[in-house]
Amino acid sequence: MRIYGTLVTTDLRTALAAPAAAAKARPRTWWRSGAGSLMEVRWAIAATALFAAGGLAQLSGAPPWLWWTLYLACYAAGGWEPGLAGLKALREKTLDVDLLMVAAAIGAAAIGQVFDGALLIVIFATSGALEAVATKRTEDSVRGLLDLAPDQATRIAGSGEEEVVAAADLRVGDVILVRPGERIGADGRVTAGTSDVDQANITGESLPVDKQAGDDVFAGTLNGTGALRVQVTRPASETVIARIVAMVEQAAATKGRTQLFIEKVEQRYSVVMVAATVALFVLPLLWGTPVRDSLLRAMTFMIVASPCAVVLATMPPLLAAIATAGRNGVLVKSAVVMEQLADVTHVAFDKTGTLTEGRPHVAHVRALTGSSKSGPDDRLLALAAAAERGSEHPLGRAIVAAAHHKGLTPPTATDFASLPGRGVRARADGHAIEIGSPVHLLGETTPGDSAAQARAVVAELEDEGHSAVLMLLDGRPAAVLGLADRVRDGAAAAVAQLTGLTGHAPVLLTGDNSRAAALVAGQAGITDVRAGLLPEDKVTLVREMQQRQARVALVGDGVNDAPALATAHAGIAMGRAGADLTLDAADAVITRDDLATVPTVLALARRARRLVVANLVIAGTFIAVLVAWDLFGDLPLPLGVAGHEGSTVIVGLNGLRLLRKAAWRRAAATGGRPLPR
Repeated sequence: MRIYGTLVTTDLRTALAAPAAAAKARPRTWWRSGAGSLMEVRWAIAATALFAAGGLAQLSGAPPWLWWTLYLACYAAGGWEPGLAGLKALREKTLDVDLLMVAAAIGAAAIGQVFDGALLIVIFATSGALEAVATKRTEDSVRGLLDLAPDQATRIAGSGEEEVVAAADLRVGDVILVRPGERIGADGRVTAGTSDVDQANITGESLPVDKQAGDDVFAGTLNGTGALRVQVTRPASETVIARIVAMVEQAAATKGRTQLFIEKVEQRYSVVMVAATVALFVLPLLWGTPVRDSLLRAMTFMIVASPCAVVLATMPPLLAAIATAGRNGVLVKSAVVMEQLADVTHVAFDKTGTLTEGRPHVAHVRALTGSSKSGPDDRLLALAAAAERGSEHPLGRAIVAAAHHKGLTPPTATDFASLPGRGVRARADGHAIEIGSPVHLLGETTPGDSAAQARAVVAELEDEGHSAVLMLLDGRPAAVLGLADRVRDGAAAAVAQLTGLTGHAPVLLTGDNSRAAALVAGQAGITDVRAGLLPEDKVTLVREMQQRQARVALVGDGVNDAPALATAHAGIAMGRAGADLTLDAADAVITRDDLATVPTVLALARRARRLVVANLVIAGTFIAVLVAWDLFGDLPLPLGVAGHEGSTVIVGLNGLRLLRKAAWRRAAATGGRPLPR
């Protein structure tokens, strides 16, 4: 499914209107959304009120024409919509159980049992309204994210003037002003200003994040105490919030394999059920049973044997799980994918950008001269940051970030020069500084003890899986900086959780060298490491695992992971940094870059599957008991109606339990992750 290719409009609400319109067009009344569900509630209330008025009139001895009129009005209020939907389905050669319910109620009135028929209509309409309201929570829980994105934003015109525009009208390249306390109107990059931004609704971070020029921000997040100027990098239809809502909306429009099988069987079952109803009415007449008794038994059978609860058993749990996962930063693209996640037996990880953050950091500063570690190392790091401040290289940015993190103030550098393939050169604090590749810089230094020491330190750091950078002061080796990609917080815990959940330890698949792979794997707790892999090698390994009956979930983030993601039983992309090709190939996308969500969503999918099984057992038990009671006993029509509709409501509400916030916390606990206080 091409998710992002469908978001072609710049109006977010328009982009999300199509799935809702499609849902309204479906014949089953409980999948109505928005105004449809409110209308069902109103008609159910009207039918109940008319039924109550008819009952009071009948009990008070009013003329029969009065309470008959009230009961028939109850029929019209509660039965017109399912009846009309059933007739439309019948024209398409589909036998809808809604039509059977209305036919049974009309049959009851035809033999004078208007009270029983009206009761059937009231219970049927009420259960439909309850199902509609409950199911609407699935949509509302995700569409509530739309309220986080402001409708308007303050755009800075070319002349510097401010103008208030609709957020949906913002274009890539526009610059907006975000004042303290305002929500950010678009995904973008800060061009000026500093502030703290609360982005818990997108990334899940519990504390506000400091933002300055060059940092990315997300639409719908809350600005803190400073003013920011933000350049828009994505149109409204492609913001993180839009992707979350659109993905879940499109997932809701799909049906799981179990649901498709049930609906295929339902049509044949309904035909058999109608034939059995006719036989149950006609055959007793041949044996002398009164018409009224035979018709009542047949109508009761038709009601209790209807597969409403079975049909409703599957989709509510899956849709509720999709919505809950979406609210917590995991976008599951379809109900089929949710079922696939429940089946996962093995997990394979990519390394860079998946188990690691995907950006280098300074792990070691090894001074080649000087004594005290706290003094010379900090001074050398400050000088290195001064020289690298003008560099755009990732290693240079990592050195500057390390100095900033330690609270160092680098001196002002002059005579900066970038030397492609070698490093940088600058002057600061009276020293000539060069930073770059040890191979190139050591070849230009005078042989001696410091050069030999530098070579030894470089070899040691590289053996540990680090990237080594040499720093020269006034032409002499002064320090070696060891840089490495940082393992994500919680990576080891996530690996342990997945091992306990699936019963198999995860595998690391990476194109990096074996030393770097072993370093990351050791920190994450992975023992099975496959390094030096090309994209096609990853595909081959995934296929080999699946040929051994393993159902593999691959977690990756880069373009090179896309083929393996598409091959795996379930592909999971780390979406914040991932390329669009990766997100298209994946079945699920993690927007928060939080590895702890991987075991949690697998546990949630398994819980959804258990609820589906439980619902099918509940529905089947109700049908079997009520049908047996009607065939071999004397099941009253009102009790049969209550049992049938009650089972439908029970399975519907049981599935929608996964909409509660506690569902995600319980899934996290199931996956082995400690619950937050």
